[in-house]
Amino acid sequence: MKLKNIYPLLFIALMAMISSCSKDFLELEPKNSRLEENFYKTQEDMYQAMIATYDVLQWGGYKGYVPEESLSDVASDDAYAGGANAGDQPSWVALDQYTLAPTLGPQASIWGRYYRGIYRANIFLEKIDAAESSDDFRKTSIAEVKFLRAYYYFNLVRWFGNVPLILNVLNPSEYNYPQSAPTAIFAQIEQDLNSAIPNLPETQSADMLGRATSGAARSLLAKVILFQDDDTRISEVAELTDAVINSGAYQLMDNFADNFTSEGRNCAESVFEIQHSSNSSWGDWGWLPGGEGNIAIIMNGMRDYNGSSYQAGWGFCPVTESLVDELKDDPRFAATVIDAAEGELGGDGFFNTTIDGQPAKYKPGFQNTGYFNNKYAPLQSNISPDGEPMINFPNNVKVIRYSDVLLMSAEAHARMGDDANAAMNLNQVRQRVGLDDVSAGGAELLDAIYKERRLELALEGHRYWDLIRTKRAVQILGPLGWVDGKNNYLPIPQSEIDNTNSTIKQNPGY
Repeated sequence: MKLKNIYPLLFIALMAMISSCSKDFLELEPKNSRLEENFYKTQEDMYQAMIATYDVLQWGGYKGYVPEESLSDVASDDAYAGGANAGDQPSWVALDQYTLAPTLGPQASIWGRYYRGIYRANIFLEKIDAAESSDDFRKTSIAEVKFLRAYYYFNLVRWFGNVPLILNVLNPSEYNYPQSAPTAIFAQIEQDLNSAIPNLPETQSADMLGRATSGAARSLLAKVILFQDDDTRISEVAELTDAVINSGAYQLMDNFADNFTSEGRNCAESVFEIQHSSNSSWGDWGWLPGGEGNIAIIMNGMRDYNGSSYQAGWGFCPVTESLVDELKDDPRFAATVIDAAEGELGGDGFFNTTIDGQPAKYKPGFQNTGYFNNKYAPLQSNISPDGEPMINFPNNVKVIRYSDVLLMSAEAHARMGDDANAAMNLNQVRQRVGLDDVSAGGAELLDAIYKERRLELALEGHRYWDLIRTKRAVQILGPLGWVDGKNNYLPIPQSEIDNTNSTIKQNPGY
């Protein structure tokens, strides 16, 4: 793999700017010369390097508009691509309609984002032992960085399958790095997480929320093992999720909708979430490598919206009729979906509707259904006071919620034949929103768990991966154009194949 322009930190020599072209100006020395060669020396240096590894989590605009939490919904049957028209974001449409090509799709962004995170993790792990730091800092920070490297590799192997397994900082002679099979990638992910778990805290203090915990690492490891769909290892998923449940560190919020409010950030139900803030001064639309910004929120908003509560957005990810039909009679519908489908189109091109009993209007975009993501909606109350308001929304990304852990545990117990514990965990999720308990067993219980995952976790980026790992993609996505043996993975970015002189091989079907 050819790694270009990947730096864990950007060090700028600050120079005094003096008017005119005097000799003194030309001979000024930098006031700060912290270059990479004299960095990574102290505990503070390594702390910054660790935070730089976390920073990649927040990249929503690397090489275009590609927040991954939305991409996996578009790849599923829960959301369409949307946007202004079919040419607005061709890579999204290609993902939605399974017409991807090596040079068309979101793959370059996903690949580049996560390998930059892995690079930052690798350089931290190489430098930490030689830096001056306390034993406690070294132990905990190594665990956090290994958690992040595992998370980045998990996303890569799910999207691409055969990817380069890079565990050190490469020198130029190693840039043409070959791929490894998914089994090797998964083994490394598990090794990193198993190494991290005993050295991570069970909880984080209020000023450190968003950093990895042992519960997050156990939950991620359970998700990794579950994704591999090996019945001989299902008991490991049960053990891991039950350990999280029995820790007492998490609980379901009384009100389901509170998970997606500003007050619900890092709540008792949050196992791991990506932090975002409305206090950032960031406002760059150039999307340089490392482009910050909570771009998913404005993308989910209704185009040219005029009304109360919400901020206008770009009309991406309209919710499918399929999900609406499944969810419309569920107590979670209103917290999950903005219903703007009833109304009429005016002569000015605006669709006149009512939302929560209030008049509103918006311009229908491509694939508009009138239904939008309410979990990650741009709210007027969340508009940033600084920087560029459209990319500084404070909506955190819920990577793993406690309800997800309960449902993973329910699935594991059901697949082990333990219907009692499976139903108990499933019904905790249902009881929270006032639904009747499920009393079925066997295959019927497992189907109920899969359905509950779709409804409880709708529009949070889980549905596509659940269809892939349970081998239901052929049945559910096949009629939409998904082809088994091809669309199981994205195409490898053509640029990576070219940069490695074809050492990296393209995925089948592309």
